[in-house]
Amino acid sequence: MNLDDIRLSRRSFFRGVTLFGTAVAGVSLVGCGGSSSSSDSSSSTSGGGTLNVTLSASPKYLDPCKYTGVYESQVINNVADTLVTYKMDLSEIGPNLATDWTISDDGLTYTFNLRGDVKFQAGQYQDGRALTANDVKYSLERSATESSMNRLSMLDHCNVVSDTQIECVLKQPASSFLTALTDAGNVIVPQEEVEGWGDSFGDHLVGSGPFSLKTFTKDQQSELVRNDNYWGEKPNLDGVNFKVITDTTQAVNALQTGDADVTTDVSGESIQVVKDDSNLTLDQKDALHIGYCYMNQVNGPCADQNVRKAILMAVDRDEIVNGIWQYGEGSVASLPLPKGSWGYDASVEDDVPAYDADAAKQLLSDAGYPDGMTLSYYYSTSTTGDKIATILQQQLKNALNIDLDIHKSDWGTFSADAASGVADIYSMSWTWYPDPYFFLNKLFSSTEVGALGNGAGFSHSEVDELLDKALEVTDQEERATYYKEALKQIVSYDPILVYGSRKVTTGLSNKVSGFESRADQLVYIVNSEVNVSKSA
Repeated sequence: MNLDDIRLSRRSFFRGVTLFGTAVAGVSLVGCGGSSSSSDSSSSTSGGGTLNVTLSASPKYLDPCKYTGVYESQVINNVADTLVTYKMDLSEIGPNLATDWTISDDGLTYTFNLRGDVKFQAGQYQDGRALTANDVKYSLERSATESSMNRLSMLDHCNVVSDTQIECVLKQPASSFLTALTDAGNVIVPQEEVEGWGDSFGDHLVGSGPFSLKTFTKDQQSELVRNDNYWGEKPNLDGVNFKVITDTTQAVNALQTGDADVTTDVSGESIQVVKDDSNLTLDQKDALHIGYCYMNQVNGPCADQNVRKAILMAVDRDEIVNGIWQYGEGSVASLPLPKGSWGYDASVEDDVPAYDADAAKQLLSDAGYPDGMTLSYYYSTSTTGDKIATILQQQLKNALNIDLDIHKSDWGTFSADAASGVADIYSMSWTWYPDPYFFLNKLFSSTEVGALGNGAGFSHSEVDELLDKALEVTDQEERATYYKEALKQIVSYDPILVYGSRKVTTGLSNKVSGFESRADQLVYIVNSEVNVSKSA
């Protein structure tokens, strides 16, 4: 199905579109060894077979309301569908389950017309029935009240007009609503399956996407098979296996031996291995990503801004980036918003405390810690996480006599700990959409305290006011003005150590055709723009 064949109202187009900005222009595809890039969809041929994709961390929750990481969304997005979706280059939002939509003059009511030919995959509690507006109401209202990431906090309720038309009524105008609807946490699912499986629904996820979930084995793999009743273009592949291989060397070894066809999050020496192998292709592009260490704003020594500022001044970002991304996987960054976002303001970089170990030591002493301290440090298991922890531990010990008490765990355990506010410092990365809402609101709004984004407890009324104003207006330039001011205010509190921004780096077997990387790191196997194939 071509997006151009679907009618969009003029108002819905101009008010619903989100522009991507500079990151797309900076896309870099690096092909090695093959005569053509594996991402060239024009050479795609239907060969069936199963595509094996490696993930660098294990998904824990496939229930859309419970998921917290990109690893889960890789699976969810290929099993279930959202109302609307970003184009692959993230330049605009287009139709998906909804064919078109309009927005009321007050910005509170969004009316969606739905496709009439969509069916759910058959499950334990329904046999593959038609998807209707009642399912949209159930799924979105469930997300609005139960999402672990507050993904639809702006939604008040939905009104079913007919089987193929629904109204979404917001609590207040929120110009990020359409973008929020593209998220995997807001896919449409059948109520019978959710209620029938209860807490284990995620292990038996059912949606209307191109593939059905056959098995989900935590820490091992998610096995997907083609959904022959898919409403879109028939998938070329018979199935997709998302395999968990946390070590990048092992993942690329699997790529070389043929046990994997696509390897996500390639890093370190493995990048050169892929480049040097004529049977493989390295695909890179700038990501909408920040890597950071968030400091507790409420409890412990880091609740003192002078302590946080001393830590910022004691950390050498160049050393961190050179230590974790030795093969060009990323670059130094200092602001909690990626440069590819249209809300980025380079002038605020000057407000971030510069590296000055001597001044940092004096500041910490003035704060009452002349002999240093011990801080708890939490992160999720990964090769990169190990490197960051080691480097930061050494830097803070040498500069400030701060000892880091390391707590390392799987993603599910870590995300719960980080959200609870138990850590003095927690380290992770954040990847989402070009709209600043998905970084600044999610990480710094007081409404997000207790969620993973704002587990550090950042809460300042003037920041909240600016973030709220940015949601009330629809003009992107006006929104950007508010977000830039909010960014400046946020940085003034020294809440977070942003050290870098990485690239999306993917290893591909030359047997794969039609694969396309995205700046938000999401993996789509089949949608209106791509249909991945694998030759024998």
